[in-house]
This record gives sequence, structure tokens and C-alpha cells, in this order.
Amino acid sequence: MHISGTKLLKILHICKNLCIFAANFSNMKRFLYSLLFLCIGMTASAEVKYVFYLIGDGMGPNQVLAAEMYLAEMDGNIGRKQLYMTGLPYSGQAATFSASNGITDSAAAGTALATGSKTNNGTLGLNADGDTLTTIAENLKAQGWGVGLLTTVAIDHATPAAFYANVKKRDNYYEVGKQLVRTDFDFFGGAGLHRPVPPEGQTGPNVYNLAEENGYTLARGLKDAESKRTEAKKLILMQENDAIDRRKKSSGNFPYMVDNRPEDLWLSNLTSFAIDFLQAHNDRFFLMIEGGMIDYAGHGRDGAANIQETIDFDGAVGVALAFYQQHPDETLIVVTADHETGGMALGNSNYTLNLQQLQHQHCSAWTLSDDIGSLFKKDQKKPTWQAVRAILEKRLDFYNGVSISAEEDAKLQDAFRKAMKSKGKRSFRTMYKDLDALCNTAIGILNQQAKVGWTSYSHTAAPVPVFAIGQGAEQFTGWMDNTDIAPKIMNAVRR
Repeated sequence: MHISGTKLLKILHICKNLCIFAANFSNMKRFLYSLLFLCIGMTASAEVKYVFYLIGDGMGPNQVLAAEMYLAEMDGNIGRKQLYMTGLPYSGQAATFSASNGITDSAAAGTALATGSKTNNGTLGLNADGDTLTTIAENLKAQGWGVGLLTTVAIDHATPAAFYANVKKRDNYYEVGKQLVRTDFDFFGGAGLHRPVPPEGQTGPNVYNLAEENGYTLARGLKDAESKRTEAKKLILMQENDAIDRRKKSSGNFPYMVDNRPEDLWLSNLTSFAIDFLQAHNDRFFLMIEGGMIDYAGHGRDGAANIQETIDFDGAVGVALAFYQQHPDETLIVVTADHETGGMALGNSNYTLNLQQLQHQHCSAWTLSDDIGSLFKKDQKKPTWQAVRAILEKRLDFYNGVSISAEEDAKLQDAFRKAMKSKGKRSFRTMYKDLDALCNTAIGILNQQAKVGWTSYSHTAAPVPVFAIGQGAEQFTGWMDNTDIAPKIMNAVRR
């Protein structure tokens, strides 16, 4: 039984007055207090019908704070401009270690968030002994809920795959994709599949063909998805440029926000579409939303891209919060991360922070590296320092909006000379893309000026934030483990 908040207040007011009136009549007083607690209990048992599970991949506490402080500085203030997620009323922190190491990878962390069980790094949907685990998404689907998984990276990538796949090696993308289409989940959104075709030397059906055979409608971009939404019973929404490549791998991610991501690929827009699609087909739904590019930027120590991806992710939190405000008695929103990436530090010298300096970066490190690399193509003339400097002026405002000291200029020119000797070979390796050392030097200089530091090019053991609002949100406070989150959500659903 459920009583609205307004009706409860009226009942509590009546009970309070009756208790005062009956203060000298112990039996009546006992009865009325029992009624009071009964009313509170009925409110606590409100039925959860909508669950939003938002995961900022690689988003530690400093990534969140950096976004807030950057926005404040851009408004001319010192401090924080509050994000949607930090405005939620309940918060805590979660440890992220895996079963095999103190530092987790995304597969093990995703499995913990999806199932409530630890596993070894690199493993999806199996515990450390190899036993198959059942995810929160699978549990709710079996109970008749609609289920959607949305990400800014590939839909067979570790975090979304943790909600449906059972494989020992996360990079077995072809097998993960085949398991995806057998889930019967209602909605998938992201950058397509890493490997829709079998690995070289193996044979098997194309996963996109399998998806269609299993009742999925495939859509290229948001406009195409809008045109197919009414007739589609189950939908896979992908970006336009490589969404349904039936021969090759997908690029694996959306463009970075700092690279001028198309507006229809903003996570907030895609979240709105996913909500509408799920609500049109289901009385209740579970939606996992991943901001996957925060992690990519962390691996590349790209401060500007990292902040913009965090802001984009928070936009999805805002859409979920707007939905909650329409359904406050039936909705639970939980925001967290799988791990922290990069060891991001705010401040690296002199008690100063200058995050607004990152506004001068007009592309990601990936794009900058591609621009510089294009100068070294075989059909191009021999690169000159003037050509490289022109790219730095255009992409980073160097020598114009961004003052470059003699020492910094010497570092850049030294990196250029080394690039000339290696003929532009990309010698700097990150998790998802190799970059040239000249690009790394330039991005490093801008980070240094912004006073952003990094301790790693990989994941760290730093705790991750947890934010929540809605029915059962009071559970998500204090210190917890990442394995606690899924059971707490299921506990809220069972109330």
C-alpha cells in the first residue's frame, strides 16, 4: 500500500493532535502512536517502478570536483558550480578493488556493480571461481521490467557488457555481441559493436544480422531511431558514421564533446529518447547509463576532454532527475563510477588552480595527435616547425590566448625534433589510442598551466563517489563497497 507524501502529512498532523488530546489516556495514546508508525511504514513501502543506474566510467571524486570548479571559474567565480549529481540528497563513497587486484579494470568493476559480486580483472559476469552470475538487469527483466543500456562507447564494451555477458576475457567481443542479442533487453544505445564479425580465421554469423533475426530494429543516429521508434519492439541505436558496418569493427566510441560531438549524440538527448522508448513499451523500467569517454580522457591525461565528458554525463543525470520530479514516489536514481582513471589531482604547484585555462583546448588529444600526424604522411612535404606551430595555435590557442614561456617553447621544439627523427611514429601509448610525443607534450603544458596533475595513465584504487535520490536512496550513504550497490537497488525494488 502506498500513501502520497501530501496525504501522509495530513495523517501525521491528525495523529499528532489526537495524541495530544489523548495524553492522559494511555491506551488511546498507545493506539495512536501505533497508527503513526503504521503510516510511516506504508510510505516506506512505496513501489519503485523506475530505476536509473548512472555510471561515470573513470570518474573519481576529483573528476566531479574539477567539472564543478571549471564551471565556476568560467563564470568568474572561485569555488563550485554545482552539478546535478552533487545536488542529490544522499551520498557516499565506494571502494573498487577486484578479486584479483587492489586496482580493478572495467570488466571486474562493471561485474561488481551489475551483480554485487567481485571477480578477477578482465572477467565479465563470472565470479572468481568461474561460476555464472546473474545481473540486476537480468533479474528485473525476468520480473517483467523493461531494460535499457546506454553508453557513449561501444555497447559490447566492458561496462555495458557487464550487465548481460558471461565471458572470461572481456575482449572476446564477438562472443559478447552474440550474448547481447540473446538478452531480449528492450533498448541498447551506443557506438555500435567493436566486432560484429568473427575474428580472423573463424567463421560465424554477423552479429547485426543475428540482432535483426532476434527481433531488434537497428537505427543509425537519433533521427533514424525517432522514425523507427513506434514500430520497433526492441531497438539498437548507434551513431551514424559506422553504426551498421557489417564487415569491420566499430570505432568503439562517440566523438569527444571537445571535438564538437553532434548534438543528437549528447548523453542527455539519448537518455531522453531511451526513457520515452522504454516507457512506451513498459509499465516499469531499468536504465543503465554510462559516461564511457570520461575514462578514455583519463587514460590520455586529457584534462579538458575529461571535464567536458563529466559535464555531458551530468546532463544525463539532469534528465533522470527531471523524470524523478514527475514520478518521485516511484523512482530511484543512483549515480556512481566503476573506478577512477588517471589519478587526477587539482593543484600541482604554488597553491593555485587555473582550470579556466582549459577553455583554450578546442579538440581532444586524439584529434590533436591526428592533426600532427597528418604532417608526416608519405605524400606530404617534409614537416616544418611553422606547420606544427600553426596546428598548436589553432587547436590550443598557443602563442595567442595561451602564453608560452621560453622553457615551454623549448620543450615543444625538442619534441618536434624527436618526431622528425622518428618520422612521426607514435611513440606514446595510451589504453585506447597511440599518440605522438609532441601531442603529449603540448597537452601536458596546458594541463600544467591549468594546475591539473596526474599520477597514472591507467586506473587507480581511489574510491568513487555515490549519489542517490528517490525511494530507497537513504541506503546509499557512508563508506561502502562497489558490491553493495546492486543489492541495495534490488532491496529498494522489493520494498
